[in-house]
Amino acid sequence: MINKETPVLVTGGSGYIASWVVQQLLEQGYKVNATVRNKSKIAKVDHLLGLQKKFPGKLALYEADLLKEGSFKESMKGCELVIHMASPFKVNVKDAQKELIDPALKGTSNILKQVNDTPTVKRVVLTSSVAAIYGDAADIEGTKNGVFTEEYWNTSSSLKHQPYSYSKTVAEKEAWKIQGEQSRWDLVVINPSFVMGPSLSNRTDGESTDFMIQLLSGSFKTGVPYLSFGFVDVRDVAAAHILAGTKESASGRHITCAVSKTMLEAGAILRKEFGNKYKLPSRELPKFLMYLVGPFAGFSWKFVSNNVGIPMSFDNSYSKKDLGLVYRDLSETFKEQVDQLVESGHVK
Repeated sequence: MINKETPVLVTGGSGYIASWVVQQLLEQGYKVNATVRNKSKIAKVDHLLGLQKKFPGKLALYEADLLKEGSFKESMKGCELVIHMASPFKVNVKDAQKELIDPALKGTSNILKQVNDTPTVKRVVLTSSVAAIYGDAADIEGTKNGVFTEEYWNTSSSLKHQPYSYSKTVAEKEAWKIQGEQSRWDLVVINPSFVMGPSLSNRTDGESTDFMIQLLSGSFKTGVPYLSFGFVDVRDVAAAHILAGTKESASGRHITCAVSKTMLEAGAILRKEFGNKYKLPSRELPKFLMYLVGPFAGFSWKFVSNNVGIPMSFDNSYSKKDLGLVYRDLSETFKEQVDQLVESGHVK
């Protein structure tokens, strides 16, 4: 469907998942236009410069700003496929509107406005999240079979409660709205759960790396809250984006989640892999204790009430059927992520 002679635009190209998308596209013989906020910030684009050397003439880097109209015009020129991945993933923010909602919502609207003005574009793949499907674990009680599927939308998040989840929800809804107002290009959406696995850059400012470092460093040695997550390998999420963009029959939303585990179960996978090398959690903290200590750790009572002690489950069958996605085992994901963190000196 996508002509390999035309470049694929990947927005936010230096990001954790996007970097893998760029690399996998290059490995499959595609030309790539990747946007970054600032080309001169070498620490953030170093790995992309490495890919430029490895694949000469195949990767072009452009500077673009999500909030600036016309910013993506040059990088989108001649593209048939746009993979829009640029959107902040932060949990602790001071100003949710400015740090999360504006870049997610205005950024998506800005990109799609440019898509409407670029006649070559046939398909847009959007990185959304399972956070656009649910806000709190308690939302699972409103599902038919106690499982989240693509038919559900997050209705429990707001600017004040779970603002990151809210930003993903409003951005994805806006994308479907804009797509529905025309008929030249179609939209395929990827909804990843908690993305883990090795990074192509040496940065440690991502939530995934932060979560792993906290688990290994003994931050939860006294115990972890019962919090359930869907986990997925970053390389599988990257593959999902490319399949969504290049498989003509691909359509709709796609939950990309390999398996659901609690924090304690995640620690057990690491212990099986690394023995007693790290100060891993070995017990769960009772919920009443979370009400007492939660506020000091940044968890509101509402968050504790709606998330602690509630198991979660995701149906990933559509991603397998529609995209042909095959998921890696979580122990492989964790092991390779830890090995990399040790190698780069971020974990002793």
